[in-house]
Amino acid sequence: MSVISLKYSGGDSMPNIKPISDLRNYSEVLRDVTIDSPVFLTKNGRGRYAIMDIQDYERVMATIKLMGALETGRKSGEEQGWISSEQLKSELGI
Repeated sequence: MSVISLKYSGGDSMPNIKPISDLRNYSEVLRDVTIDSPVFLTKNGRGRYAIMDIQDYERVMATIKLMGALETGRKSGEEQGWISSEQLKSELGI
């Protein structure tokens, strides 16, 4: 069961939820998609799809990539040991 419950950076705006049948007029649905305001499509009354602006998509993908890199670094630190900030500065030449 999908529940659509999102917090937007725009404040208290309500999520834009439409039945999938609204895609018959996809131009109107796409007009409602803006930065920080995806459109959620329901099928049989349950959340099924999200249509988002390309900038939002790129931000999500960049966040996922960053989280993966942070996890890789955390695992490396645990396995190989951590270095001090002074050692890091020395290795980076700053």
